[in-house]
Amino acid sequence: MAAGVLLSVPAVAAEPQQTKPVAALARLHDFSSRTSELVLKAISLIGIRYKYGGNEPESGLDCSGFVRYLYKAVWGTELPRTAEEISHVGEHVDSGNLQPGDLVFYNTLRRGFSHVGIYLGDDKFIHAPSAGGKVRIESMDVSYWKKRFNGARRIVEPEQD
Repeated sequence: MAAGVLLSVPAVAAEPQQTKPVAALARLHDFSSRTSELVLKAISLIGIRYKYGGNEPESGLDCSGFVRYLYKAVWGTELPRTAEEISHVGEHVDSGNLQPGDLVFYNTLRRGFSHVGIYLGDDKFIHAPSAGGKVRIESMDVSYWKKRFNGARRIVEPEQD
């Protein structure tokens, strides 16, 4: 009898479902190639260790160093040194209008705009977290990040030659 039950299960049920991160990456083609390049370069840095004041992947990155490194390497755009200073650059973006490559800011040190990451899509962002951590992807839906969200900015993509 159990064999009859197994045979009656449709074959479709056995197919794996696409995960949200894969779906987010698949949608990158909807954005400019330079925005896609920025996001893919960020993802390539997963696992780089956190280092306070760090500006280079080889020696470690802090949150603003991570963002600065990526925008300089991919777009040639110089950003200020701290998350708070970066929060004044670019255009304000409402949380409902976030696009991959937008900067997301958090209050992690009991002061506004003390942490920054890069939005990836599907309510995920990538960042260099804190001492002892490594560059990683996190969900903005986690209560820790939801409570600390300060806003978002969009850096205008430079004109391509």
